[in-house]
Amino acid sequence: MEWGVIDRTLPGHSHCRTIKIVYNIQSGIQAQNHPNPGREYYAVGFPRVAYLPDSPKGRKVLRLLQIAWQRHLVFTVSRSHTTGSEDVVAWNLPHKTEFGPTNNGQGYPDPGYLHKILRELEALGVVEEGSRR
Repeated sequence: MEWGVIDRTLPGHSHCRTIKIVYNIQSGIQAQNHPNPGREYYAVGFPRVAYLPDSPKGRKVLRLLQIAWQRHLVFTVSRSHTTGSEDVVAWNLPHKTEFGPTNNGQGYPDPGYLHKILRELEALGVVEEGSRR
């Protein structure tokens, strides 16, 4: 996982620049914590890029996504919802991968996205220190 700030604004976030996240995963062999240990898994469509507003809430999401990445929670090995292929690396958390509106909900504007991803991260136990319940 790498990230940087780019000089472009996201629809609905015209007051700030944009955080660009790049995820890169290689195909490999599934470990004991995967659904089919010992079988191959396929990292299709990598590197994958996602976007967040460079705002206080967007930076908080970025910090928590970095923790989720370290804990191997951002992606999972499963059956692809789009192709039906088995043993592929798939998103485990929703990400915005487009700048503008899309038919599949992967773009901006989406006023509820940052709140939604924070709730999903919290459900996985990924919270900022001092905010655990």
